[in-house]
Amino acid sequence: MTTTGRWLETWRALGVADTPELRLVYEELIARYSEAHRFYHTVRHLNECFAQFRDLRPSAERAGEVELALWFHDAIYDVRRSDNEARSAEWARSSALAAGLGREAADRVRSLIMFTRHAAEPAGIDAQVLVDTDLSILGAAPARFDEYERQIRQEYGWVSEFVFRRKRRAILEEMLARPRIFSTALFYLRYEDAARSNLSRSIARLRT
Repeated sequence: MTTTGRWLETWRALGVADTPELRLVYEELIARYSEAHRFYHTVRHLNECFAQFRDLRPSAERAGEVELALWFHDAIYDVRRSDNEARSAEWARSSALAAGLGREAADRVRSLIMFTRHAAEPAGIDAQVLVDTDLSILGAAPARFDEYERQIRQEYGWVSEFVFRRKRRAILEEMLARPRIFSTALFYLRYEDAARSNLSRSIARLRT
């Protein structure tokens, strides 16, 4: 399925028909994910998320809302700001309301995106599905994980090597210290061990 087709199918599953306004939102969204300062948080990341979500979709209570949250979860990405998720979540909510989605559903999509800050344990199966999908890169094959780490470094190219290493190591150490990285049973079994191995390797590199 093309990216455009997937976008329209996401809305169709939510009971929203194709409109010129939806097409405009799609074009703006893709333009955002194609910004020059992005190296990881790109359309490729979106497509990787959709591929992972396919296996978790049956576990979701409101799969259409989770998929819509996936589209918008990194829509706003400015590495010099700390409110990217909040701004992305609000864009998703306003777009959903403008398209005719109910207020409760739009609010749930916004709440789901806020869990991708990874500051708190995801509450509810839909949040767990979304967050596990977003974090699945941590359990990727070593070559892809290492590429991901290089891409993150490129996105923070304006940060000095010393500062980046210290802050990045702290983030990865916090992730590794969690009792579980993945909340869903499927991704815990599939990716937990690989993710812990990848994180440990990256932390060791950042220490040298």
